[in-house]
Amino acid sequence: MATSGLEMTQNSMRISWSAEEVDQKLHTIMAGIHAQCMKYGQEKDYINYVKGANIAGFMKVANAMMAQGIV
Repeated sequence: MATSGLEMTQNSMRISWSAEEVDQKLHTIMAGIHAQCMKYGQEKDYINYVKGANIAGFMKVANAMMAQGIV
């Protein structure tokens, strides 16, 4: 999904990134996803990545709704 998003960005901006640039952007995205899963997926003695990913996704939508004044 992240790579597809990067491709859509390139297409909409009518630009082209090198393979190295795409790889660096993807690395940054994946590191951010990992950090969010770690933040929200803390259990007593391990990281629950499914829980962390679900909560992080919910928080992203909830924060966007609050920023728009919906909530």
